[in-house]
Amino acid sequence: MTIFAVRHITVYRYKRPVAFGEHRLMFRPRDSYDQRLLEATLSVEPGRSAERWIHDVFGNCVALVKIPTPAKELRFETRIRLDHTPQALDFQIDSTALSYPFIYDAEELADLRPTMQRQHADPQDVLGHWTRQFLNAGRSTETGRLLMTLCYAIHESFTYARRMQRGTQTPLETLKLRSGTCRDFALLMMEAARTLGLAARFVTGYVFVPDRDGSQTRGGGSTHAWCQIYLPGAGWVEFDPTNGIVGNRDLIRVAVTRDPSQAIPLTGSYSGAAADYVGMDVQVNVTTERPDADADPGYVEHAASVMAAG
Repeated sequence: MTIFAVRHITVYRYKRPVAFGEHRLMFRPRDSYDQRLLEATLSVEPGRSAERWIHDVFGNCVALVKIPTPAKELRFETRIRLDHTPQALDFQIDSTALSYPFIYDAEELADLRPTMQRQHADPQDVLGHWTRQFLNAGRSTETGRLLMTLCYAIHESFTYARRMQRGTQTPLETLKLRSGTCRDFALLMMEAARTLGLAARFVTGYVFVPDRDGSQTRGGGSTHAWCQIYLPGAGWVEFDPTNGIVGNRDLIRVAVTRDPSQAIPLTGSYSGAAADYVGMDVQVNVTTERPDADADPGYVEHAASVMAAG
């Protein structure tokens, strides 16, 4: 068990005081067997007149906030703390799905079908051709090995490039550029899995960047993104192609959606001219407490802190 704590600050800046519309936040982690929420708080400056919570169509927790006072700066600070249990890579896939191709059970298929459908145009099936290179020609392919190979291939063959602009590259753009952000890589793997008839969904959350020499973990300093693939017997399995992580190690799951456009952590509006907007700053600090076997009983804190400016 590990105790993770996340401090997430987002600041919007304007040339003059502007009025704000309702803002929508997704920051509260999904409670599950592998992560249990201990604490979640939200602070808003210049204040809020109303706050209410809903579950979206995917069951994610969403906070809806109204800001009554015009201001030149709008600041959101969220803090979460949770128990996190890393899961082993033993998928325990059903015997009928150990080798690809396989067919989902009819009862599950009705619910999985929306996550199996490709969401981005590819009339020449370029992505499908690229994905099929990971199959064994003329014979079945071990399902777990297939997906791990796909995840590691994106991690090792594509260049990570932080991009503060909103939106996600299409899978074909990422395939052509051979570079992208975590959300681009997550979408690429999702759509690649869908070309094989597999169910895939987008995950947004945070990644813990261990404070150790030689760490190559990417995606810290802001929200992170990866994907899940549904495997009979194993359920939704985490794949982070940005870091080559299979399983939930160092990953804090906040929301799952069919498409990245449905998982924007913070959205809202203001009343004013487009030129009034100056920019935004995002800072995410992820810390963890874990027992230190070489020290007296207690906890040792490891921290990762990065500033990302837009």
